[in-house]
Amino acid sequence: MPRSASIHRQTAETTIDLSLNLDGTGQAQINTGVGFFDHMLTLLAKHSLIDLTIDAKGDLHVDHHHTVEDTGICFGKALAEALGDKKGLTRYGSIALPMEETLVTAAVDLSGRMAFVFRVDFPTEKIGEFDSQLVSVFWEAVAANALMNLHLVLQHGQNSHHISEACFKGTARALRQAVAIDPRQAGVPSSKGTL
Repeated sequence: MPRSASIHRQTAETTIDLSLNLDGTGQAQINTGVGFFDHMLTLLAKHSLIDLTIDAKGDLHVDHHHTVEDTGICFGKALAEALGDKKGLTRYGSIALPMEETLVTAAVDLSGRMAFVFRVDFPTEKIGEFDSQLVSVFWEAVAANALMNLHLVLQHGQNSHHISEACFKGTARALRQAVAIDPRQAGVPSSKGTL
């Protein structure tokens, strides 16, 4: 049975269509109207091996916030739906990901409970035209709607682009581990019997 989902979300601020396949090859078709964000989402697909299609139209004349946050909401909801009953799931994933001078630790638990820890400081407020603080806005929306624990910790780094890229690649790699099916895992990976 395919582990995939499609989400349509429409508000007064954004219209988003997002589809994903957890058992893909990392194919990405991304169009949010925000160039840097498209780059980060393409990296997310590539390094998680999740096929990802996103068409987002937002109120970019205001700023990028609504488009980024609502895309995170949709990605989180689609992730939760695609995971289904979570039987056989690996559940956890983590990595210390280097990106040139930057090192970010990313850790994921697909627990069915939301927790978000973001200990990442950016040396600049902007990455080109993109607000650095929107990196945390996106990932918090993902964690809240996927009902997962997500911890992102910057160990060191000096370049805001590299720091953002390490956050996206690191979370992608952690998700790649966590969403994988473990052939030795019978049932749900929890002593409670449910996630």
